[in-house]
Amino acid sequence: MLNRLGAIYKLIEKQLQPGWRDFRVGVQGIFAADRVAALREAVANLRSPSQLVVTALLGIIGLAAATSIASFASGTAVTEEIEAISEPQVQLADSRDGWLTLALDTTLPERYFSQLLTVTLGLEEIETSGIRKRVMLLDQPRNADVRVGLAAGTGEAGSVLYTRFLAPVAPFATVPDDVSMAELTLRWQGRGSGPLIVDADYVSELEAIFGEEAADSVQTASGSALAAVLEVVAGALAIVAFEDVTPVMKVLHLDGANILSNTFDSASYPLTAVVAVFGNESESVAAALRPHITQATNRSPDELTTLIMTGVTAMARVTASRMEEKGYDYPALVIAPTLRAADITHISNEVPFLAGCDVDPSLNNMILCSNPAYWAALEAVGVDIVGLSGNHVNDFGRDGARESIGWYRENGIPIYGSGLNEAEACEPLIFAHNGNRFAFFAALAHYPAFAWATEDEPGTCNYNANKERIFARIAALRGEVDVIAVELQHEEIYNPAPITRQVQDFRELRAAGADIVTGVQSHVPQAMEPYGYGGEEPGIIVYGLGNLFFDQMWSWQTRTTLIARHTIYDGQVINTEILTAVLEDYAQPRWTTEVERGDLLRQIFDAAPPR
Repeated sequence: MLNRLGAIYKLIEKQLQPGWRDFRVGVQGIFAADRVAALREAVANLRSPSQLVVTALLGIIGLAAATSIASFASGTAVTEEIEAISEPQVQLADSRDGWLTLALDTTLPERYFSQLLTVTLGLEEIETSGIRKRVMLLDQPRNADVRVGLAAGTGEAGSVLYTRFLAPVAPFATVPDDVSMAELTLRWQGRGSGPLIVDADYVSELEAIFGEEAADSVQTASGSALAAVLEVVAGALAIVAFEDVTPVMKVLHLDGANILSNTFDSASYPLTAVVAVFGNESESVAAALRPHITQATNRSPDELTTLIMTGVTAMARVTASRMEEKGYDYPALVIAPTLRAADITHISNEVPFLAGCDVDPSLNNMILCSNPAYWAALEAVGVDIVGLSGNHVNDFGRDGARESIGWYRENGIPIYGSGLNEAEACEPLIFAHNGNRFAFFAALAHYPAFAWATEDEPGTCNYNANKERIFARIAALRGEVDVIAVELQHEEIYNPAPITRQVQDFRELRAAGADIVTGVQSHVPQAMEPYGYGGEEPGIIVYGLGNLFFDQMWSWQTRTTLIARHTIYDGQVINTEILTAVLEDYAQPRWTTEVERGDLLRQIFDAAPPR
C-alpha cells in the first residue's frame, strides 16, 4: 500500500518544505488520541481526488502532521498537482478490482486502535477466495469492504481479534451472591435498585454491550480508586474488567455464570465485548491480523488456577465410626463434586494415618489417628496437597509420625508442614498449575511441644522457633514463585473474632511476603481480611475456616465451616470466594441453605478486626 503513495509524499514535501522532517516523524508513528478527528475538517472540504489522497494517508499520519496537511489540502496549486498524478494510479486506487479497502472504527479505544493501526499499515496484500488483493486503509468505515469495530460479544461478533470480559462486583463483605443482567441494564439506564460504578477505561466496551450510553447517574472510576469508591457508595455495584478484579471485591455470579470458575462457559456470558472484523472478507483480514495481535483476551483459561483450602480434618472418633458403618467415602459424598473441580484441592489433616488404628468414638478421646482406608474420603474430594501442621501429628509418638509420613510418601501424596526432622517440616511444598507457581508453608504456632519436630526427630514445624527461617525462605522464594501460601495451626478459640496475637502473627506473615495466610486451627469459622486497596499487594488473610471432617456436633458454630476458593490469574491472587457448609451426622458436611449462609457470612464479616 505504501509504495503507491510516493508521488503524494513528494507533493507534500514540496509544499511543507521546512516542516517536512517533523511531518515524516509523524508519519512514522506519532499517534494521538484524537488522531482522525483532527484531520476530518480538512478532509470534508476536499474535492474527490484530493479526498482520496488524504483518505489513503489517514492511517499513517499522526497528530503532529494534522495542521500541515489541512494547509496542504486547502492550497489550489497543490490540488492541481495532485490531479496531475498519473490517471492509471488513481483509477486503480478507486477500483475495487484487485483492492480490499479496510477501515478502523474511529471510536475504537486507543489501546486497540494504535496496535491495529501499526499492524494494518504493514498489511500490503491479503489472499481471499484464492485471489490476492492489495490493501488500502480508509478513514470512513461505510466506504470500506471491511471494517474493524467494537461490538457486544454475544451478538453477531464478526471475526474476533480482541475479547474483553467484564465482571459484576460488590464490596467483599457482601451477602448476596448473584445479580441479573436485567438489573445491571436498569442500573446502566439509571433505573435500577441502586447505584452503578463502572471502570472509566471500559466505557466504550460497556456502551457496545448495553447498546446505549450510560445514564448520567452512572459513576466512573479508574484503577484502585474504583474499589475505594465502591466501598463508600451505599448499595452500589460495579462493573470492572476481569484483569482489574481484586480480593477486596466480591465477584457476583451473573445470571448464574461465575467468571472465576475454571469451567466458565464464555460463549453466552453477557458482559463480553469484542473488537472484530466485519464484512464479506472479514475472516481473511482477521486471519492476517491475528498473528500480530498481543493481549487478544483479558481472560485466558490457560492462565487461571482455582485453589480450594479447607479447615480441620480429623477422621477419628464418631466420624470414623460413621465411616465404618456407611462407607469410607461417606464424609465426602455431598461436597466432593465442588472440591474435586478445583485445580488444586487442599486438606489440613490433623492426625496420622496408621495401620491398625482402632476406632474409639468416645468424645473425650484426644489421642487421634485415622485408618489409611479413610483416604478414600480425601481421594473423593480430589485432594492434591496435604498440610500437616496439626497438633495431633505425634499423638502416637515419633514412630507413629514416621509411619504416617512414610505412608504419604509411598503413595506419592504431596505433604508439607511435617517431616522426619525440623528442616524437612519447615520446608515449603513447591507446586505449579497453568504457569502459576506456588510455595505452600505450614507450621504449628501453639502447643503441645511434643508435636514439634526436632533436629533429628519427626513432627510439625514449630513456627515460633523457626519464624526467621520461614521469613527468610519467603524472601528467597519471592522471585521464584508467584503465590506464597502460609497456613498456621494457631491457638484454638471458639469465637469468630481472632485474638490479638493471632492478628499480629497473621499480619506479620503478610508483611513478610505471604499472599494467602490461613488459620487451620479454628473449630469455628472466623473473619477474613482481603488486601488489594491502593498500592497493596493483592491477597487475603483467612483467620479460621472451622471443621471440615471432624465430629464436633455440639454447637452450631462448630458444625459450620468455610471453604475458601481462591482464584489465581497470571501469577496473582485476584479473588476469594467463600463457600459455606454445615456438618451433619458427625461426619458429612452439606451445603448451607440461603438463610444459613447469610447468617454465617454476616457473622464473619462482623468479626473482622479493625485495620
